[in-house]
Amino acid sequence: MSSPSVAFVGLGTMGYPMAGHLVRAGLTVTAYNRSPERAKSWQQEYGSAIAATPAEAARGADIVCLCVGNDDDLRQVTLGPEGVIQSLAPGAILIDHTTASAAMARELDQVCRERQAHFIDAPVSGGQQGAENGQLSIMCGGEPAIFEQASPILDHYAKACNLMGPVGSGQLTKMVNQICVAGLVEALAEGVAFAQNAGLEAEKVFETISQGAASSWQMIHRHQTMLADQFEHGFAVDWMRKDLDICLEEAQRNGTPLPVTEQVNEFYKEIQAMEGGRWDTSSLLRRLKNNTR
Repeated sequence: MSSPSVAFVGLGTMGYPMAGHLVRAGLTVTAYNRSPERAKSWQQEYGSAIAATPAEAARGADIVCLCVGNDDDLRQVTLGPEGVIQSLAPGAILIDHTTASAAMARELDQVCRERQAHFIDAPVSGGQQGAENGQLSIMCGGEPAIFEQASPILDHYAKACNLMGPVGSGQLTKMVNQICVAGLVEALAEGVAFAQNAGLEAEKVFETISQGAASSWQMIHRHQTMLADQFEHGFAVDWMRKDLDICLEEAQRNGTPLPVTEQVNEFYKEIQAMEGGRWDTSSLLRRLKNNTR
């Protein structure tokens, strides 16, 4: 597909810079956002077109990208009376970057097939920084031939982009990602608290152990802000709770015990009760300290 026209629906923390990368790559992009003010801000920054409805944005587009909040948001912008499905052209590719359920991905795939269009579930990992820097990890579910057509578009904001299997596989892979992240962040919070309570020079501790077997993205990118008790940034607890609920529901269906994930999800509920729903997920440290006072 040479120089396809693109619609981008959802200009939130992630979608805003992702859509911007497509404009900077020279593609024709029409964007939509539920908040008109944010859409206008994006238009002023990137000089590209915006639409009044998802259907209007998708009209005539070869590729339609979605990046919204959850299954309900997806239904609204796709299957609603002004959703993208209303104007999705035969042969177009609908790419969903939302972290949603695998069941929702399969539902959208079926709707696209009925319109002779194509679907890829393509949730992302890397957070706001990854979106802004075009360094996201994208895990996709769909048909190999359709992925081949879509991957040059995804490459504009991807560090890694892989086809994981049929539709739904992208969302299932993102669940694996969030399951792993949940345990890592709690372990890091406990390590930070232990180092501080042991009277160690915590910054030097994490500079040292981040070069060894304990290293992780979370340790490298979050230990300094955790030590500074700074959590007004990054991936919000409210969104992680949503993601972990999806993981736990899927695990119940496929019979996988997730004791650590269940426990960390409960910890995030406690942070929400502390009015920390918009804090970064690394705020598990603040919860830990709050419970030891």
